[in-house]
Amino acid sequence: MSKIDPPQMVRNYRFYDLVMVGFVAIYLCSNLIGPAKAAQIDTPWLAWAGISTFAFGAGVLFFPLSYVFGDVLTEVYGYARARKVIWAGFGAMAFAALMATVVVALPPAPGWPNQAAYETVFGQTPRIVMASMIAYFCGEFVNSFVLAKMKLADGGKRMGWRFVVSTVFGEGVDSLLFYPLAFYGIWGNDLLLKIVVAQWLLKVMVEVVMLPATVRIVRALKKAESEDYFDRDTNFTPFSLKT
Repeated sequence: MSKIDPPQMVRNYRFYDLVMVGFVAIYLCSNLIGPAKAAQIDTPWLAWAGISTFAFGAGVLFFPLSYVFGDVLTEVYGYARARKVIWAGFGAMAFAALMATVVVALPPAPGWPNQAAYETVFGQTPRIVMASMIAYFCGEFVNSFVLAKMKLADGGKRMGWRFVVSTVFGEGVDSLLFYPLAFYGIWGNDLLLKIVVAQWLLKVMVEVVMLPATVRIVRALKKAESEDYFDRDTNFTPFSLKT
């Protein structure tokens, strides 16, 4: 009679699914709500540098939070489970972009006067959509990879420090990819460089401001889940859904 290996135990987490939903929701909001509005604030404290106003896409208020969620996922549950959530966000955005294209293309009913406004809000160009998805994919995986490797290198110490450093790398890759891919040849090179740097710094600042809350949430989750994952034997390829 052949010996059958016992089935592997699959760990069930209480809050993993909720964190996944939060991550995907924020990513969708940053791409569907944020890009529809350009905002501007006065910055008199930067007048010495010739910057009296600061213009930005409203999506910057949403998108850095996805990196906070990414930090939580990788720190508590490990790179492989964070990878699964990143793919979930990518798939959700791909579907949303496809359906937005279909709905915008549908002929409006007679008497419905909002087609132009609808196209303005949801009719993003394919170039911008692709740039956003490529930048998201690369930036999120860089953030998770750097965080997981730093955690191994310092034995789990200096958690807040690695949250900030991983965000610097992840948001840097995101900004360096998105804006040139979306707007090179449309914006001037000087403007493009300024926007890349400004958005990068602003997104990292959001991470720093959120850091005390992020650390508290991570500690609470580690305690609630009885988990503090170290990616010692993890396959770091982004092209897998295995956990």
